[in-house]
Amino acid sequence: MTIHPTAIVEDGAKLGAGVEIGPFCSVGRHVELGEGVRLISHTSIAGNTKIGARTVVYSGAQLGGEAQIRGNDAPAARLVIGEDCVVRETVTMNAGSARDKGVTTIGARGYFMAYSHVGHDCHVGDDVTFANGAQLGGHCEIGDGVVMGGLSAVQQFGRVGRGAMLGGLSGANMDIIPYGIAAGPHAQLGNLNLIGLKRRGVPRENINALRATFRAIFLDNEGSLADRAKHARDKWGSVAEVNEIVDFILAPAKRPICLARRRSAADDDA
Repeated sequence: MTIHPTAIVEDGAKLGAGVEIGPFCSVGRHVELGEGVRLISHTSIAGNTKIGARTVVYSGAQLGGEAQIRGNDAPAARLVIGEDCVVRETVTMNAGSARDKGVTTIGARGYFMAYSHVGHDCHVGDDVTFANGAQLGGHCEIGDGVVMGGLSAVQQFGRVGRGAMLGGLSGANMDIIPYGIAAGPHAQLGNLNLIGLKRRGVPRENINALRATFRAIFLDNEGSLADRAKHARDKWGSVAEVNEIVDFILAPAKRPICLARRRSAADDDA
């Protein structure tokens, strides 16, 4: 264990084996740092925050601060960060709030680039990538393997399904299905994240079923969105990824499902 003489570590903090705390860092009394955690410099770890083993936190990051809402009173609120994450410069992650279950959770192996933000009561999965300036409002649910482009944002209570991608300079005020790609100031679905599916090793026949599902749900006009989703399950329900998309669409949620951009004649001729 290494603690720089300019760092402040309050009595009560729990430090695992091999922890490194660099210059001018601040670690609060209720913080727990797992084995091999590294705080590079000028970081503030506050509140009831637990950081998983081997996570690296760069300069200026502020983790575990109080939820950014009016009238919050949740002294026991927590922030839990998984193992092997990389938290780059000036990233902020808030603890939970009294308006929810009081905990913000970050999965393992996430990569959070400079100035990205995770709001209170969010639940972020494993293996996510947040590019510079990506922002989450409070209470968001972000699935495993999600990629958020630079300066993108998800509105509070938003959901982004597993393996989905939100383009840079995009704002999601609707829920993005698993394996979808969405972009735009009021993001719309463009297609499926086919490259991501291939990298995950999803079989070709499953990808073909997903493409047919996407067309049936988002590009056809007959019936409601829920009806089209149920019909897709009837046809391709043997494919796990199809069921995942249908379950996501049919699940209770605060926000509507992000719809696909309608193709024009010019798109068809391209």
